Amino acid sequence: METYKLDMETPIGVIEIVGTETVIQSILFVEREEVQSPESGIPNVLRQCKEELDAYFQGERMTFSFPTEQTGTTFQHDVWKALQTIPYAETASYRELAERVERPAAVRAVGATNGRNKLSIVVPCHRVIGSNGKLTGYAGGLWRKEWLLHHEKQVAHQTQ
Repeated sequence: METYKLDMETPIGVIEIVGTETVIQSILFVEREEVQSPESGIPNVLRQCKEELDAYFQGERMTFSFPTEQTGTTFQHDVWKALQTIPYAETASYRELAERVERPAAVRAVGATNGRNKLSIVVPCHRVIGSNGKLTGYAGGLWRKEWLLHHEKQVAHQTQ
């Protein structure tokens, strides 16, 4: 099945969206200054993803409705599903996530799976922190993780 790419500018850098005609497979920050994607021939699902992410960054959206697909083991899918249960603007520790997937001894495996998440923001791996409350690892960079958490807290505070 053919894949398509669509870049978008965000307040914290360029995101590359990858998907097929029907699903989004990857949403990752890329280290380039300018967007590098065509505006024509892009499937609607990629355009919808970009619109919803734009609304997220504008503080107008807290959830996403486009279809996604990630390849992984049953354990990885369990972790990614558990990530999506962390409420907007809140955090959970790697240990709490391991307990949610009923594998309390698998804290390191949960951390590794978190790092393999290819659907940034939508599968909110940025909401996972260390047991001590400190920010730890984020493929997009800790400064982005900090920005995303701060952004969500601000939006949540304004909507209360």
